Order: sequence, then structure tokens, then C-alpha cells
Amino acid sequence: MTLKTYAASDVAKFILSMANPEENDFSNLKLQKLCYYAQGLATSMRGVPLFKERIAAWDHGPVVEALYHQYKMHKADPIPPVEGFDPSIFDGADQKAIADIVEHFGQYSAWGLRGMTHNEPPWANAYNQAPGTEISVESMVDYFRPMVDDEYVKRIYGQVQGAK
Repeated sequence: MTLKTYAASDVAKFILSMANPEENDFSNLKLQKLCYYAQGLATSMRGVPLFKERIAAWDHGPVVEALYHQYKMHKADPIPPVEGFDPSIFDGADQKAIADIVEHFGQYSAWGLRGMTHNEPPWANAYNQAPGTEISVESMVDYFRPMVDDEYVKRIYGQVQGAK
């Protein structure tokens, strides 16, 4: 199976399309953290990066810079859910993995997610080098891969990808 690498903007739109319009709390800060978890966890399952854009270690946690600028006009307010987004640009396995990641991490507030990322080595090690340092995909995979159940990966992707 050849796995696609997507644009971070498409991953963000897919995540935003999952927001419940009645309870939407997907601010830019929260979106950044959900994209970080999607990149780290999905990449650790797939063995190939989910998206190509870099993630930087900013003061408030991991940030995909292009996405930050795309959504910064919303400040701390919820970003409106995406209308008419076609999730079929994502392979079925990737749709399932991203949806599961968002379902799990989306229950936390933006500031709760910020706190979580600050306690994780990928952000902390990059930030301690210098604020704005890139969080390497390798550091995310090293951190997240041991947390992912091989049976889950087999069920989603049909085989264990990215196993060490």
C-alpha cells in the first residue's frame, strides 16, 4: 500500500470538519495541538509523515506555522467548521486514524492540550534547544510509536507500519 502525504491545510480542514457546531471549541491553539498529535501518532502508525509541513516548538506548544497564519484572525475564538470539505481526499485508513486521534484528544481544552505537549519530549527537547526549533518527525515517532497498539495499527492499515 502506497501512503499519501497530505498538505497540513487539508489535515486541518478535516479536523475542523469534525467539530460539533453546537460545542465547537476548536480554536487556533487547539487546532495546532490536534495537528501535532495527528502528525505524531498517524506517522508512527503509517511509517510515512501524514503531512509535509514542519512543526515548530513555540512558547505555547507545537505549531504548524502556515496553519497558524491561516487561522490567526480567529484569535482564541472557535474556528468555524469547514463547509463542504470532502474527506475522500484522505485514504480510508488515514480518515479513521485522524478521526480516532481527534476523538481522543479533542475532548481536552486548548490549554489542557498545551499543558500535555509541554510535558512531552518532542516539544520540550526542541524548545529547550531554542524556541521555534523544528520538532522532528523522528522525535515524534520515537515518542508516540510505543503508545500505539500493534493490533490497532493492523486493523486500520492492514499491517503494522512504522514498527521499530
